Amino acid sequence: MGNKVLVLNATYEPLNVCSPRRAVVLMLKRKAEALEVSGRLFHAAEIAVPVPDVIRLNYFVRIPRVGRRKVSRRAVLARDRHRCQYCGSKNHLTIDHVVPRSRGGDSSWENIVTSCAPCNYRKGNRLPREANMRLNTRPRPPEPLAFIYLAVSDIHRSWKRYLDYAPASL
Repeated sequence: MGNKVLVLNATYEPLNVCSPRRAVVLMLKRKAEALEVSGRLFHAAEIAVPVPDVIRLNYFVRIPRVGRRKVSRRAVLARDRHRCQYCGSKNHLTIDHVVPRSRGGDSSWENIVTSCAPCNYRKGNRLPREANMRLNTRPRPPEPLAFIYLAVSDIHRSWKRYLDYAPASL
């Protein structure tokens, strides 16, 4: 029971991941149905239930706007695909405020990027243009699927078709 289960909305949009135990409870309460099963069984006192890989909720859940989700280091790294937004490096990653906090910059999705330690040091307390640096991509709130990728280290093959189906504007 150590793997994660992909949770889909009633409209088949990816919502989140949960534990296999939670997925089985949702199924037993008839709040969800299994779309893909793992072949393993969850044994209770008098029944054995197939452990799902993917479940779909039987009711619609309204998804909050992504821009309102809390900014965290892990989420920024996931959004930027673990690459420095100045040089593209994948080593010694930190986060950087594009407009430094000491100069009035806030900790919003639009002002925080992934940066390697050398680029962060080089930029220091300056704006990127003052340090002759350029961002590879403009910082913005993450795509909704970033939070699913953040929750697991490896995407199960049975999830792929549901994640590929996901509209860009969840």
